[in-house]
Amino acid sequence: MALARVYSRAQNGLEADLVTVEVHLAAGLPGLNIVGLPEMAVREAKDRVKAAINTCGYEFPNRRITCNLAPADLPKEGGRFDLAIALGILAASNQIPADSIENMEIFGELWLSGEIRAVPGILPAALKSAAAGRSLLVPKGSGEEAALAQQAEIFTAHHLGALCSALHARKLDQFVSRATLAPIRPIADLSEVRGQHLAKRALEIAAAGSHSLLMLCPINFKVVPTDADQAGSTVLQRWTDHPSR
Repeated sequence: MALARVYSRAQNGLEADLVTVEVHLAAGLPGLNIVGLPEMAVREAKDRVKAAINTCGYEFPNRRITCNLAPADLPKEGGRFDLAIALGILAASNQIPADSIENMEIFGELWLSGEIRAVPGILPAALKSAAAGRSLLVPKGSGEEAALAQQAEIFTAHHLGALCSALHARKLDQFVSRATLAPIRPIADLSEVRGQHLAKRALEIAAAGSHSLLMLCPINFKVVPTDADQAGSTVLQRWTDHPSR
């Protein structure tokens, strides 16, 4: 088979646009050419992929290889397509069964040793993959993030050589998450406070700018906590706990 097709997804904020990785082998000057609006890290994948395939004991085809990342007008960034490109080359050269990866979306950056490194932005891809009815193949380090999409069927791999052996045996490592989500407790919110527009506005400004609040009241005035106080505290606490603060 001189043509193979593998699915992956690009990272675009919270979106995960589908990318079809097409690999074609042809006669001509040997080399790997990646097209489809790849940025520098994606173009450098040809060196990582070649070294990883050779290190794992497989043969990098001595032919003219064209790898198309479709659609052509969608920018492709990072090393998330390394594994998809490598498996596409191996499938096109009949070194792994092509039907073992035909209904799967594949992500992972390759090291020269063949190890598969975790990549960011797996959760949006897992959600879209589950909605499309495809399974997901991700690095072991991305398994927990992908498992947050509870409807997704997730397989993991840590090394290209072991993955190829598993594809031949049709025994991929299915990921089972051991993490448990903490129950969400209901909390007060400023939207539940009626009136008090100036007070709520002051709380919002203080939360947005990480400012302090000064409450003025007569001497010996007793302050009774209300829902508004709790909601305001909740807003300020949420903003204080934000990682960027």
